[in-house]
Amino acid sequence: MKQTILKYIFAVTVLSSAVSCSKYLEVTPKQSIDAATALENDEDLNALIIGGYSILGRGSMYGTNFLMLPELMGGDDICTWRGTFTSFREVYNKRMATINEEARRTWVSAYDGINTANLALANLDKIKDADFKLQVEGEAYFMRGILHFELVRYYAKQYVAATAATDIGIVIKTSPTNNEEDAFQILPRNTVAQVYTQIINDLTKAANLLPEENDFRASKYTAYAFLSRVYLQQGDYAKARDAASAVIESGLYVPNASVSAVFSNKNTKESIFEIQQTDQNNAGTANDGMATFYASLPGIGRADVRVNADLPDDFYEASDLRKSEWYYIGTGARAGNTYCGKWKSFSQNLPVIRIPEMYLTRAEANRRLNTNIGATPAQDLAMVVNAVRTNTTAPSNPTLDDILKERTRELLFEGLRIHDLKRLRLPTGDYEWNDNSLVFPIPQREVDATKGVISQNPGY
Repeated sequence: MKQTILKYIFAVTVLSSAVSCSKYLEVTPKQSIDAATALENDEDLNALIIGGYSILGRGSMYGTNFLMLPELMGGDDICTWRGTFTSFREVYNKRMATINEEARRTWVSAYDGINTANLALANLDKIKDADFKLQVEGEAYFMRGILHFELVRYYAKQYVAATAATDIGIVIKTSPTNNEEDAFQILPRNTVAQVYTQIINDLTKAANLLPEENDFRASKYTAYAFLSRVYLQQGDYAKARDAASAVIESGLYVPNASVSAVFSNKNTKESIFEIQQTDQNNAGTANDGMATFYASLPGIGRADVRVNADLPDDFYEASDLRKSEWYYIGTGARAGNTYCGKWKSFSQNLPVIRIPEMYLTRAEANRRLNTNIGATPAQDLAMVVNAVRTNTTAPSNPTLDDILKERTRELLFEGLRIHDLKRLRLPTGDYEWNDNSLVFPIPQREVDATKGVISQNPGY
């Protein structure tokens, strides 16, 4: 299966590229071929799904933006942007224009991936192998679910139960664009509540359809891990706890003894889902990628994201191995500056979600609910913080603040910063958690092309 993934990873294939461009929701066909007629058998559908994984690995997706932009936007007390890219500087400064390139390409790629998933779901009858049909269906629901989730977190306000039914979210897209006629459909934005309902429905279906193990592709527990994130973002702590517990109790994932192993080795037992990269195929080859922007090493990296000099000392105990292995001081022209050591190689895989997050989520939820489902908060915290892994000791009776501090220490620079600040209703610098500047603008070309049916966000 690994060879199959690498065979198709270089392109989304004609099956997907035939249905992606720049009209409404950025899914107008580039060619006149009807996409539905191009999908004929199991191999075609497998190629389409592999194309979907390729989209997830783009620099506009998990290859860079979904992992880096949340840290830039919430970076006031953790990092500074030192690079020359105006689009990233605007994100860091919370001063994006409606033509911001990161806002545009993230929107475009996400709906491209959603369309790929919708094409697969619309053509399941072409698959002859029953088990493979269930897998493809599950993978398509998984991709569609996580991409709607990322979109609503960037382009809409934080989920608040009291206002989610009226807050404007993003466009829910559940039917494929097969041809020119489909491409001219104009759909308005749905509410935040409607989007979250769709996300949960898709990821729940994925969890029920996917196998427990699926090589380097999404599995049942990948879907549960993302469900845990979704529920936590909503503040539904019981469901976040239970989804995290399902992943933990599967027994398939364990924290590595070394905190650096998950970033320096591929597909370790700690990683629940990661973007597959090679020397030949990685986001860095297109002047994108996590190592490109984070690393400050000979021949590797632009050092555009500089860690605040006092962060390692302020956030970590002196003996904490995460401090010594995840942060380093630059040399040469960058001597004295601090950088994040999680992203050091263009060809490294990019962990998107790791088992320590599940332990931290279950610990937080149990503490908030005063329950001990699966384990006590102390037991879960000790799986992340212990003498072997971090060279530190977890509190014997951790408070909620203890757990949240460990979550920050463990997950910094992995794409959760601004999302955690929003759900916890904490500011970043002078910006409150619900400030309009912490929401991406809808790409102006999208507003113009739909004559305002897709409305712009407040403040833009």
